[in-house]
Amino acid sequence: MTTDVTNIWTNFNKELKGFIYNKTRNSADTDDILQEVFVKIIRNIDKVNQSENLRQYLYGIVRNTLNDYFKNQKTFSSDTEIQEQFSETETNSLNETIAECCIKPFINKLPDNYKQALLITEFQDISQKELAEKLNISYSGAKSRVQRGKEKLKELILNCCAYQNDKYGNLIDTEGKNCGCS
Repeated sequence: MTTDVTNIWTNFNKELKGFIYNKTRNSADTDDILQEVFVKIIRNIDKVNQSENLRQYLYGIVRNTLNDYFKNQKTFSSDTEIQEQFSETETNSLNETIAECCIKPFINKLPDNYKQALLITEFQDISQKELAEKLNISYSGAKSRVQRGKEKLKELILNCCAYQNDKYGNLIDTEGKNCGCS
């Protein structure tokens, strides 16, 4: 049985749209999902034509598309809920705690000039310009010292914990890896 997309649209459009709307209760989402269903039908028209029961096959595509939709909605809402759980004060406190317990031990392993530059600029909230004045070095020297210190800090952390990154420098999933260094 050979069926083209126009015939499928004519014969099943309203039926599929009603089914989708019953699941989502949102007209805009219904239209988006229906469009995605028909994109899948167009991409897989050969498989659709080979199906023994066209209606059953189409509803299979709709169910899979709906499942994807609800998974994405659940992921989005749970991310939003997590972000809303922490106030700005709690987030800042958490960042300070992480810096103190996880980052500072690595900074303390750096050579003194880099350690001093990072501790002053990052933990005492002093600008690089003020650092230059305090250490009696040039502003560009202070900037270089801080930058090199950050590079050396990154190397220490990456070497210790064996994190991997993608071609853009982003960390790749490290779930299940235990970083036992301190």
